[in-house]
Amino acid sequence: MGMETAAWRSPRAGVILLFVALISVVSSVHGQQNQQEINGLIAMYNDFSQNPKLTGWTPNNANPCGGQNWLGIVCSGQTVTEIRLGGQNLNGKLSGWYLSQNLKNLRVIDVSGNNLTGDMPQQFPSTLTQMIMNNNQFTGSLPQFDNLGALTTINLSNNKLTGNLNPQIFTLLVNAVTFDVSNNQIQGSLPDSVKNMKSLKTMNLQNNQLSGQLPGSLAQLTGLDTFNIENNKFTGFLPSGFNPPVYKVGGNQLSLNAPPPPPGTPALTPRTSSGAGNGSSSSSSSFPIGAIIGVAVGGVVILAVLGLVFWFCCKKKRAGRKMDDAEANRNSSRRTWFTPLITGKDKAPKHRVFEPAPLDKTPVMEEPRVKASPPVKTLKAPPSFKGISGTTYPKVSGTVNRNNIAATAFSVADLQAATNSFSQDNLIGEGGLGRVYRAEFPNGQVLAVKKIDSNASMVQNEDDFLSVVDGLSRLQQTNCAELVGYCVEHDQRLLVYEYISRGTLNELLHFSGENTKGLSWNVRIKIALGAARALEYLHEVCAPPVVHRNFKSGNILLDDELNAHVSDCGLANLAPSGSERQVSAQMLGSFGYSAPEYAMSGTYTVKSDVYSFGVVMLELLTGRKPLDSTRPRSEQSLVRWATPQLHDIDALARMVDPALKGIYPAKSLSRFADIVALCVQPEPEFRPPMSEVVQALVRLMQRASLSKRRSESATGMEVNEPSDSL
Repeated sequence: MGMETAAWRSPRAGVILLFVALISVVSSVHGQQNQQEINGLIAMYNDFSQNPKLTGWTPNNANPCGGQNWLGIVCSGQTVTEIRLGGQNLNGKLSGWYLSQNLKNLRVIDVSGNNLTGDMPQQFPSTLTQMIMNNNQFTGSLPQFDNLGALTTINLSNNKLTGNLNPQIFTLLVNAVTFDVSNNQIQGSLPDSVKNMKSLKTMNLQNNQLSGQLPGSLAQLTGLDTFNIENNKFTGFLPSGFNPPVYKVGGNQLSLNAPPPPPGTPALTPRTSSGAGNGSSSSSSSFPIGAIIGVAVGGVVILAVLGLVFWFCCKKKRAGRKMDDAEANRNSSRRTWFTPLITGKDKAPKHRVFEPAPLDKTPVMEEPRVKASPPVKTLKAPPSFKGISGTTYPKVSGTVNRNNIAATAFSVADLQAATNSFSQDNLIGEGGLGRVYRAEFPNGQVLAVKKIDSNASMVQNEDDFLSVVDGLSRLQQTNCAELVGYCVEHDQRLLVYEYISRGTLNELLHFSGENTKGLSWNVRIKIALGAARALEYLHEVCAPPVVHRNFKSGNILLDDELNAHVSDCGLANLAPSGSERQVSAQMLGSFGYSAPEYAMSGTYTVKSDVYSFGVVMLELLTGRKPLDSTRPRSEQSLVRWATPQLHDIDALARMVDPALKGIYPAKSLSRFADIVALCVQPEPEFRPPMSEVVQALVRLMQRASLSKRRSESATGMEVNEPSDSL
């Protein structure tokens, strides 16, 4: 019995000893791995000059994944998987050897927004999925990305990187969703291999030294949402079939015309007889075949030029007739443009205050007329409004006398008290120039305070800012948000506006849920008319014209009676333009309103404002956002989706905002769509001036008013729903 027990215990003890040995081996391996990571982090700590902000990063704190936390270190179990040190104001460098050799399980590295210098690391662990190293001072070339196929996010923007864009990069980064190397000094061209990045949604290459032609394979990137190559040296044509929702190509030498057709059949060559050895030609003609081909090609070229000239003349002539032919074509299923109310000799001269010309004499127009614009006085040109190629820049001549500024000067202390020290609870909006706060003063007055972000404004000098304020204070029109005051103390720049109670049209249309029911069809026309009057004032009353440059539904404020007040009028003077502009999250929301000429070449004029107004009208008509990535790809861009349907009555009815529940006059809808179609014309010269848009909307309002009165007179009851007689 004792022998049997010993025999049983011996194998059992062996198994236990083996299990203990395995645990010891695993612990030893894991300990070595963990020590490797610690050594790598300590090397990084030394590269960062042992910055005291890196709390927990000390050799005494032996475990980054346990005990006292190491700032920015994220672990999975006992393995370091993420380094997140963005915006810590770190100095020093970053070496690739410890990233690849010691931190072999790293998935995320984020050192953005620091002051790191030296060459960009070339070695990274193959497990890396996010490389976020933007807004530093890294030099050298882009990483080679040899073993980094798992990367989904690459952001190396706003550094000092040079060298060429290696074509192999796009073959390796097949899983990339974001590729941003903007604002560097990278050279080279965009290769055909870019087609391999099938998962790509954002590509930012702007503000580099890239050149060459854009590859046609870009059209294969069907999931791409944002494509920005502004301010490079690209040449040639835009790829056919390539239309991402956000498309920024200005500041290059690209042709806006369609690319030439692919080569046809090979050029003809002279045929020789089968007996070529005798040196005689089989042609019986005395003319060389090359001369015949030359004459033929020359004739084709001449005919093509003549045809192009004829087409252009016809197009210009048709454009002049489109508005006059609208009423004649109302009964057809394909509709054209609205009839202008100021044409020919009746058109108001530019830069003068005008009253609308008489409306066309139709039986429906016998009721009392509505003025096209509230009376306004002729304004002296605001000194800061300098129209140059459609853009505005501050112009300062000497010191501005504050006593001559119509707006009230506030102190920083007063505005701090009124906004509860600019607390988050008082924040009511945010734009490209800064945040807007609700301010309540001791006397009960409520105003809106825009706190200008110094990093977003190109106007830093106090006199320059006062010059802009002086100009803003002279903009006086019912539908322009009124500047009440300003503050220029302690390096602060603040603008004080009237407070508009109902928020923005954008909020009411897209985020208010049940409140959208208050936007009946006639109310939408009323809002469009008010906003149009504001632009008409800026473009045609102010001399020289004032370009808004940021017209969108988010800048249309609504009061309790749903009257429109356009904000940010004249603030283009404060914002940088062209290559000076940095794309912010707030500005991304404006891309859907940008006219084609701005996206292609950076040109912005009053006609660009007209285009943006047309987009807002589309929002009122459809209830949709200008850009909506949640919709099917063919419907993400509102203009591209809606424009082809504006002249199809059945399609137009299907795209109306469902919140209207079918309660709208069909003829009024048709005329509203006519105005939209003109405003969003691709060519700026074919878009109408805002005075014509105003009067077309005035006519819609007049007909709506007359129709309602007739219905009430016939029934003896108040009618809330519009009839179909508009």
